Amino acid sequence: MRTMGLSGAISIGIGGMVGGGIFAVLGEAVSLAHGATAIAFAIAGFVALLTSYSYAKLSVTYQSEGGTVTFIDKAFGDNILSGSVNLMLWLSYLVTISLYASAFASYGETFFSQSSFLIHHGLIFVAIITPAIINLLSASLVSKSETIIVFIKISLLIFVIFSGVSYVDTERLSQSHWAAPLSIVSAGMIIFVAYEGFELIANAAEDIKEPTRNLPRAFYSSVIIVIVLYILISIITVGSVSEDILMKAKDYALAIAVKPSLGQTGFVIVSIAALLSTFSAINATIYGNARLGYIIAKDGKLPKEMMIEKHDVPFVGVIYTTVLSLLLANTIDLTEIAIIGSAGFLLIFLLVNISAYRLRETIKASKFITILSSLTSFIALSTLLIHSYSTNPQAIIIFMAFILISILFELIYGRFSRIQFFHRAYKKH
Repeated sequence: MRTMGLSGAISIGIGGMVGGGIFAVLGEAVSLAHGATAIAFAIAGFVALLTSYSYAKLSVTYQSEGGTVTFIDKAFGDNILSGSVNLMLWLSYLVTISLYASAFASYGETFFSQSSFLIHHGLIFVAIITPAIINLLSASLVSKSETIIVFIKISLLIFVIFSGVSYVDTERLSQSHWAAPLSIVSAGMIIFVAYEGFELIANAAEDIKEPTRNLPRAFYSSVIIVIVLYILISIITVGSVSEDILMKAKDYALAIAVKPSLGQTGFVIVSIAALLSTFSAINATIYGNARLGYIIAKDGKLPKEMMIEKHDVPFVGVIYTTVLSLLLANTIDLTEIAIIGSAGFLLIFLLVNISAYRLRETIKASKFITILSSLTSFIALSTLLIHSYSTNPQAIIIFMAFILISILFELIYGRFSRIQFFHRAYKKH
């Protein structure tokens, strides 16, 4: 029975995007784009908006909780490519959890008089372990708390925009303060992970009323609303605070941005909100990734242990997600996590756009728009990889390692599981 209306579907998309991303990557965007930070967010938003077209068309035709996994399987079949991409998606969500946990630690450290290695990594541990325990205890608690926290996050960002608008110095936004065009585009691609959550609407397609009408509206509305929010937040941040100060507090830039208008009280309020937002984003992503692992395992592309449930919770999936996220968050720095996360989702979105092109007649999609979205996401991914290879090669090495792991795992385990499946099916007949 379909129980979710348009507003509920839009809130899923906005909640998925305005998670911990804006709190984590805002300073990174400023460090690369400088006065053109808002342009960088607009470019990333344009890539997301084009991809949302593919998601909207695919979701209407293939309404399944599998979402991205289903679309790629439908377009490419059950083979090495689809199996590898499905695992890559699962790994990309691990990176996203790590990004949120690193941001949680950065904002959490502002409440201590002096930071240290133990405090930083202790906060990362708390940020991941606590939501994992909540997930293991009650799945319903995750969804109930998320609705309230999404409202708080959006309200806070709107409050920051209105309170800071009179403190904006337009000179700081002038073209003389912009970075080179390639750096602006690269900044947009590094922070692309802040837009990745809109695809979660596809996973709820079976629950949405009047899907033919409401699914496209939900995708487009949520992405456009978030683009506007991010651009306005960027303008307030860059226009209100000198870049020197922002760079000293790069990992908690949004809290610094409210100091001119709201002083230390505003700084504390935003820091608390950032902790709440990143915590809730980890909470929801652990649950979502555990469910994704369950769906992939049902297709035989992950170990069957991932299907073990307790109290309707994918118990083993939560454990795997928690342990691997802790490993990533404690070994890779915030910039590298942002690059790897953005590259992972750009690769997956590229394949979703290609899937929409391949299935365009079935899903009644525009040939021109699906080609444009595929080319745009390819250029975006290429720009990110080329720029990051020269500035942060370790992040690219880790990203390539993720791709290699996904392919090798599918070649070894995925092929073996399919052989076993067909063997069992043959014996039955």
